Amino acid sequence: MAGISSLAKIRDIHDNEKQIAQKAYAQSQETFEKIATELYNLLQKKEVAENSFENAIQASTSIEKIKEQSAYIEKLTNQIQTVQLLVQRARNDMNKKQSKLSEAYIEYKKYDKIIELKKEEAQAIVRRQEASFMDEMSMQQYLRQKQR
Repeated sequence: MAGISSLAKIRDIHDNEKQIAQKAYAQSQETFEKIATELYNLLQKKEVAENSFENAIQASTSIEKIKEQSAYIEKLTNQIQTVQLLVQRARNDMNKKQSKLSEAYIEYKKYDKIIELKKEEAQAIVRRQEASFMDEMSMQQYLRQKQR
């Protein structure tokens, strides 16, 4: 049983690591979603600006207004490129954290399974000892009856 308790302690350490990995993954997932939402909003703004730009070209709008719209679209495009890089970094970070979470979970389950097998093995030994004891008792009882 001493072996099982030491394995349980190791399993508990791995459980703690798993919980830390879960928190880190959840945080990275939240960061990814926040940055991805920002990218989505920028893309929507750009789409609206492009539609406005197309309408301005179709209607006879001043050159100054068209230049202003074009500059705004260019600014949005640059922001989008920057945020796309951030989204990619956040995705990579989230994937790394997910991988660490999977590894921690596997380690936890490994020790959990070892403990389960050790307990089953200990129970089997106890059952064999009980059966052997019962056989011995039966044999002694039989021999006593035969001596009478």
